[in-house]
Amino acid sequence: MALMKTSNPALGANSFRDAAEMQGGRIIDATQRMTLSGTVDKTGLLLLCVVATASWTWHIFLQNRSLADVSSWLFLGVFGGLIFAMVTIFKKEWSPITSPIYALCEGLALGGLSAIFEVRYPGIAMQAVALTFGTLFALLMLYRSGVIRVTQKLRIGIFAATGGVAIFYLLEMVLSMFGVHFTTINGSGPIGILFSLVVVGIAALNLVLDFDFIEQGVAYGAPKYMEWYGAFGIVVTLVWLYLEVLRLLSKMRSRN
Repeated sequence: MALMKTSNPALGANSFRDAAEMQGGRIIDATQRMTLSGTVDKTGLLLLCVVATASWTWHIFLQNRSLADVSSWLFLGVFGGLIFAMVTIFKKEWSPITSPIYALCEGLALGGLSAIFEVRYPGIAMQAVALTFGTLFALLMLYRSGVIRVTQKLRIGIFAATGGVAIFYLLEMVLSMFGVHFTTINGSGPIGILFSLVVVGIAALNLVLDFDFIEQGVAYGAPKYMEWYGAFGIVVTLVWLYLEVLRLLSKMRSRN
């Protein structure tokens, strides 16, 4: 069975096939295979990890509403999340351990970043959380009901769009070191808001590809630990979606 591609770097085209081959070509017992319900459970656990540490950072911020109190947790979360994300991607069999640590680190980072935005735009963090989870459940229902069908053209389109966004962000980061800034796109004008809306849409559609890819992994009979890896991929996309929603809301609020 051919596995489907996804633009999520955590869920590469050969992830499940490689995991199955690591079993030495032998048939995996049914009780040791990846299941959809198991992946859903693991996704819920990872999200709880994110919420737990984000709430901790948020609690520290609310005590004095001082960004200095959460800056160290923010940097710890960013660098820790990056390290454990890379380890998880390259050592998938470690995902039952590394993916929860990644989720805990991301919670610290998101809590700190949310505090930064909250200082300037009160209430924005809760709005972003609501929109992110609302988008997740809406797309999941549309996918499960068959309203959204993952075709090869859709995969290619989302993959190309995600790659384009990644290249633009990388180029923007490099050019900013030389004093070149994309003020129009990053601003709160119509072009800036339109750009953020498009990126939010691309991030959201990546969730659909992740749902489809996990189903393909279940059908392929990937080993049990890939439930954690599939859940990790969903959380990676959700983190990206939340950050883009936060950015979009900040642009819209700055116009008031």
